[in-house]
Amino acid sequence: MKVLANNHGEMTDLELVRKCQKGDENSFRLLYQRYQHKVRATLYQLCGSELLDDLQQEVFLKTWKALPKLREAKYFSTWLYRICWNVASDHSLARKRDHHRQVAQTDLVKQKSRNHHQTDLLQLHYQELIQSALQNLNLEHRAVVVLHDLEDMPQKEVAEILSIPLGTVKSRLFTARKSLRQFLELQGVNL
Repeated sequence: MKVLANNHGEMTDLELVRKCQKGDENSFRLLYQRYQHKVRATLYQLCGSELLDDLQQEVFLKTWKALPKLREAKYFSTWLYRICWNVASDHSLARKRDHHRQVAQTDLVKQKSRNHHQTDLLQLHYQELIQSALQNLNLEHRAVVVLHDLEDMPQKEVAEILSIPLGTVKSRLFTARKSLRQFLELQGVNL
C-alpha cells in the first residue's frame, strides 16, 4: 500500500484523519504531536494555567472519540479548535469564575509592578498583565481575541469555530480590544 505524503514527506491532516477513522492510533499520535502546542496555547489563553493538562487531555480524548463521525476531514483543524472551544466553555461554566479571583489577581499584578524593576521581571510583569487583561474579559470576548489576535486565525474561521456570525466576531473583537486597552491603561500601560 502506497502512503501519500506532501512535499515535505509528511502526511497531510486529511490523510492522517482518514487513517484515524479506520482505527490507526499511530496516525492519531502524529495529529496529537502536530497540534498539541497550539491546543495547549489556546486553552491557556482561554482558561489560564489551572487544570491545563487535564483540559488538553480532555480535548484530545474527545477528538479521538469523535473522529469516526467527522465528515469533512479536510476541516480537521477548525473542528479541533471547535472541540477546544467547547472544552474551555464547559470549564468556564463549571468553574463560574467569580469577581474576587479577578480582583485578587489584579492586586497581585499591581503589587509586583511596584516591586519589580529589572528588565526580565518587567517582561514577566507585562505577560501577567496581558493574561490578567484577558481573564478580565468574558469567555466569549476572550475566545475571539485569542483565536484571531493570538492564534492568528482569519475572522471567518473564528466564526466557524465558535458557531457565530462573522459580524458577531467583528463586534466582539472591537469590544474586547477596547476593554483590553482600558484595562491596560488603568494598570499604567500607555498604548
